[in-house]
Amino acid sequence: MEPIYMNNCITSQPAPEVVEAMLPFLKNKFHFPENFIRTGTERANELSIFKQIIAESVKAPAAGIHFTASGTEANNLAIKGYLEANAHRGKHIICSVVDYPDILTNAAYFEEKGFEVSYLSSDEYAFIDLDELQEELRADTILVMTTLANHTVGTIQDVKTIKRLIDESESQAALLVDACQAYGRIAIDVDDLGIDLMSISAHKIHGPQGIGALYIRPGTSVAPTKHGVNRMDPLSTGSLSIANIAGFAKAVELAFTDFDENIKYIRDLRLYLFESIERKIEFTMLNGAPCENRIAHNLNVSFDFIEGEAILMMMDQYGINVATGSACFSEGLQANYVMMAMGRNHEQSHSSMKFTLSRYNTRQEIDYVVEKLAEIVTELRRRSPLYLDYIEKN
Repeated sequence: MEPIYMNNCITSQPAPEVVEAMLPFLKNKFHFPENFIRTGTERANELSIFKQIIAESVKAPAAGIHFTASGTEANNLAIKGYLEANAHRGKHIICSVVDYPDILTNAAYFEEKGFEVSYLSSDEYAFIDLDELQEELRADTILVMTTLANHTVGTIQDVKTIKRLIDESESQAALLVDACQAYGRIAIDVDDLGIDLMSISAHKIHGPQGIGALYIRPGTSVAPTKHGVNRMDPLSTGSLSIANIAGFAKAVELAFTDFDENIKYIRDLRLYLFESIERKIEFTMLNGAPCENRIAHNLNVSFDFIEGEAILMMMDQYGINVATGSACFSEGLQANYVMMAMGRNHEQSHSSMKFTLSRYNTRQEIDYVVEKLAEIVTELRRRSPLYLDYIEKN
């Protein structure tokens, strides 16, 4: 078979239509969106159209969309910019132990700068403890941060309840949501969810790498985090690739056309993959929320007695690209912090695999993946002292 890609949590294949939409801006529409000249005005008008397309996908005003070089840059602008602009109102922030590294590393940074950070715990499904959130909110809390769809196990946080708890408290904190894994995979209405700041990324939804966006609710104060020439946006000084923005907008159009049908297709594929694994491979464990409460494309499964890194490398020999459940830490062979926060042990964390699907995957691919996965798991367990010891004792 052709190479099979099931690692869409890291990045996704650019859609052919996206590449086509970018080409004119790489060839002859390369101008900056400047005033007073025809080419600049044309680029500025096109940029406004692209921004409107992305804004409408989350029911936001176009003025609230600020382009960045990535989802990570959007998170950094949101966190650093908001805290710098609002530190006079308080120095207490809240996040959770299962949040995306962008959030946790920024929280640690501001902790060193004198802010107080409350880290909410997680249950066995990676849902954050909302009772703890209610207890931690106070008058000087100025920012609550969460990850809409968990990057490791796909669990979807109850953002609407988080916002309600903020509003019912004495805090006037802003709500920041990292939606990079969720965007394009669940419907997001920033007003309905009460989101004040939200990061999204193009390359997770078959757009180009190197472009993301930050939604900022009108009236929310955010200071610039880098300074220079204001060519396109006072919060993102310097230049950004209009070709990438054009590709981003096209990816959004594709993702949100027949949205429900596309998501149902991916969710059904994910269920078929999970049921096939359960049927053909024993001693497996689903990590994260049950399938109906997790993002459509994510499946994280532990295979007892063996290492996920070994599965990863052997799958690669068959042209199958997946990830270990400890993907963010695999180079250091450390147990994944999300898995540990959920109560998994080191062995369960290290034995986990993460399959993240897209609309380009097929049932035929899944059949092949599960066939090879079953062969690999059988072979690795045959070599595993842990498995042999278990068989001997049972």
